[in-house]
Amino acid sequence: MNEERRKILDMLAQGKITVDEAEKLLAAIGDSSGEPAPAASEGGRRTWRYLRVQVDPGPNSESGDRVNIRVPFKLIRAGLKFAAFIPRDAHDKVNRAFKDKGLDVDLAKISPQDLEDLVSNLDDMTVEVDGKDKVRIFCE
Repeated sequence: MNEERRKILDMLAQGKITVDEAEKLLAAIGDSSGEPAPAASEGGRRTWRYLRVQVDPGPNSESGDRVNIRVPFKLIRAGLKFAAFIPRDAHDKVNRAFKDKGLDVDLAKISPQDLEDLVSNLDDMTVEVDGKDKVRIFCE
C-alpha cells in the first residue's frame, strides 16, 4: 500500500474525513494495486470486490495482535453456489439455528442478489469487543 493511500485511510479511521471524502481522494490518487475502483452499477449500487474484516487491539487487549482479512467477493459468490451440495436436512438445521438467533434465512434460497442486498446494508460496521479489541467490517 502506498504512503498516500495509507494517509487517506488513517484520516478516515481517525474521523478527520468522511467515507465519501476518502473515496474521492482515493479515486484522485488512483489505485496502487492496478485494479480499477469499484464501479457504480445499475440503480446506483456499487460493485464491491472485497469483504474486509479488521481487528485492532485496544488498550486493554491481551494479545495486541492486529488482524486484517480481505475476502474476494468472487469467492463468497462461488460459495453460495456450493449451498446446493449441502444435504437438505443440514439446511433445516442451519435455518433453525438462524431463526433461533432472530434471522429469518432460508439457506436454499440465498441468491447472489441477497448477498448484494446484505452488503449494501452492511456499509461500515464497527464493534468494540469487551473494551479490548475493535472489529471493523466493511466492503471495498
